[in-house]
Amino acid sequence: MAPAATSETARGAGVALCLVSACGFGLMAIIAKEAYAAGLGVTALLAARFVLAASLLWALVAMRARRRARATARASARPGARLVVAGLALGAIGYAAQAGLFFSALRHIDASLTSLLLYTYPALVFCGAVALRREHVTRPKALALALASAGAALVLLGGGTGGLEATGVALALGAGATYAVYILVSEGIVARLDAFLLGALVATGGAATFLVAGLIGGSLAFPAGGWIWIAAIALFSTVLPIVTFLLGMERVGASTASILSTLEPVVTVGLAVALYSESLGPWQILGGGLVLAAVIALQARGTRAVRPAVGSARVAPAHAAAAAPAGPPACEPARG
Repeated sequence: MAPAATSETARGAGVALCLVSACGFGLMAIIAKEAYAAGLGVTALLAARFVLAASLLWALVAMRARRRARATARASARPGARLVVAGLALGAIGYAAQAGLFFSALRHIDASLTSLLLYTYPALVFCGAVALRREHVTRPKALALALASAGAALVLLGGGTGGLEATGVALALGAGATYAVYILVSEGIVARLDAFLLGALVATGGAATFLVAGLIGGSLAFPAGGWIWIAAIALFSTVLPIVTFLLGMERVGASTASILSTLEPVVTVGLAVALYSESLGPWQILGGGLVLAAVIALQARGTRAVRPAVGSARVAPAHAAAAAPAGPPACEPARG
């Protein structure tokens, strides 16, 4: 296959992976609300979620290592200690902080307003990537960002945002800012670690943080009716979307992956309509159309990855396979 065709195939796969991730994350707020209704607290839910997710991800890592060893007749090279520590720190600090802020915000304000405030992060990622010289401002990407952001706002505002409680607003805005920093920081690590391994490290770090917090605060209570929601959020809103987002960001870049992730609120609203008999207003329909238009624009125009800045840890655009060295690594973060 020609290099150009290979590049287009990789980009198309990256777009699809990011959209699958957005669907999984779109389930999260609904599952969380059901878990709270079943009697679970924020710390207990997140601790159990990350413990289960880490176990599943480490099992996948082991399976992939055995398969690779059989295929190459030799064991895979182990990552350096610094990379392992960095992956754990991403989970224990960055991912745990974002998840804690987001899930706590859901306790204070409506899910729609929480999601709207979280979605300040794509603009922050784009601006941060430009400031760090990892991305260039292009008309298609800027237009897609504007369409996606406006669409997400219309989808969420069209359903009503509820009361503006200062604590909840601050928590949700903090989640958006934390997630933006998390994406930008993790992008340099993604290119050097297998996506499944990085996901396992991040989930392990998150599990450690919430287990310690729960033990100190005495908040690790698990009602029997909550385990089904723990399993659901661990599998469908953690493992699946983390891995697909990791693989997708590697192929399309951080800012494009973040723009594609704005499909998430459309999924959330659609599920709320289907499950809770909520009506979909004209502004929400228009907003959903704008988000989908942004996705189509990105797919059709093919925003190109830029070469990493001098001194950057990025070997290839982590969240496209351009300017990658021989034998490019396969492999980013998670949300919520």
